[in-house]
Amino acid sequence: MSRQAATPGQSSPWAWIPTLYFAQGIPYVVVMTLSVVLYKNLGLSNTDLALYTSWLYLPWVIKPLWSPLAELFGTKRQWVAVLQFFVGAALAGVALTIPTEHVVQLSLAVFWLMAFASASHDIAADGYYMLALPQHSQAAFVGVRSTFYRLANIGGQGGLVYLAGELTERTGSAVKAWSLVFWLLGALFVGLALWHAFVLPRPAADVKGPGHRAARGLAREFLAVFASFFRKPGIAVILGFLLLYRFPEAQLLKLASPFLLDPVDKGGLGLSTKAVGIAYGTVGLTALTLGGLVGGWVISRVGLKRALWPLVLAMHVPNVAFLALALTHPTSLAVISAALAVEQFGYGLGFTAYLMYMIHVAEGPQKTAHYAICTGFMALGMMIPGMWSGWLQDHIGYVPFFVWVLVATVPSFIMAALIQVPENFGRKEDA
Repeated sequence: MSRQAATPGQSSPWAWIPTLYFAQGIPYVVVMTLSVVLYKNLGLSNTDLALYTSWLYLPWVIKPLWSPLAELFGTKRQWVAVLQFFVGAALAGVALTIPTEHVVQLSLAVFWLMAFASASHDIAADGYYMLALPQHSQAAFVGVRSTFYRLANIGGQGGLVYLAGELTERTGSAVKAWSLVFWLLGALFVGLALWHAFVLPRPAADVKGPGHRAARGLAREFLAVFASFFRKPGIAVILGFLLLYRFPEAQLLKLASPFLLDPVDKGGLGLSTKAVGIAYGTVGLTALTLGGLVGGWVISRVGLKRALWPLVLAMHVPNVAFLALALTHPTSLAVISAALAVEQFGYGLGFTAYLMYMIHVAEGPQKTAHYAICTGFMALGMMIPGMWSGWLQDHIGYVPFFVWVLVATVPSFIMAALIQVPENFGRKEDA
């Protein structure tokens, strides 16, 4: 891979693939995770912050509906550059809203715009990646793009949360601290946009779309793709699995950070924002990444069918860790970090089964479009349960809530029992 040569006059893939996928990961982790910690630090109830931030999944739910725009207008390179500048401006916009009286309303509006830009950037960046590299190079760099996307998640959920906590302690104000964090993010993203505007290659295949004249024909083709997806055999079971496999996790993830931050007299662990950045954002996400790697290796050795139930159990059983933490309230950051690492490692293992099943569902002549539809249902399965999770926890407390999360694994087990997976699907020939 280190000997991959760039086209004469163009940049090496190493100059832009790591930064492009780091840039893809940052706005997602900001919208999905940093917003939760921000609103918790600003004093929002779990009911409100879970409801508001769950709505931010919507752009990823409906992303397949506007993905043809990237084909109709402009080039993928142009889309990437423009959207990155827009995300940088949106991050600065959040920084401006935080000190205001109507911070929740204004910042949510900006987060919405950022979420749509981020979902659109995902479409453009992935399309550009396939155009800018020959197929053999795409396979060689797939691990690189995944690694830097994960590093963006760890840097955001771990490093930036820690930084916000450190600045809060130094300035005595969560408002000032988070405003500075978002100004820093805005500057970083504008820098990434300038870098990519300069360094991204201009592949010959990345041509301008035909514009509005082709919209009618594309719309017909688009509807045909959707219709073919919903005609798949066993579509009801497929949709049930996509929506319910992460049903317990969708609720747990929204309350994980609030639980760690809430004081002990409210049932939480009373950690500082810095400690959450270490325990959940760094140790936990590192374990999640390792779990994903191990899960992928297991499937490659034995196939998805044989690995399915061990991975399903690995995903859901470790949720007991949160119940144990809520019952015992340990004060040791090492103990808390270890419990979170076990839960996140299991989540990483189980999530690989979900991703592989989506690949199986998408198999066929329209697999790219069908996979995008699967990801929309995946996001919907996270959005809806997350919306009520804060309200439920506020009404019953953390211990009963974590008991409910364990009960909520039942629909996931039922759907896992109903799906059909071909023998040896996902298994390497030489495994």
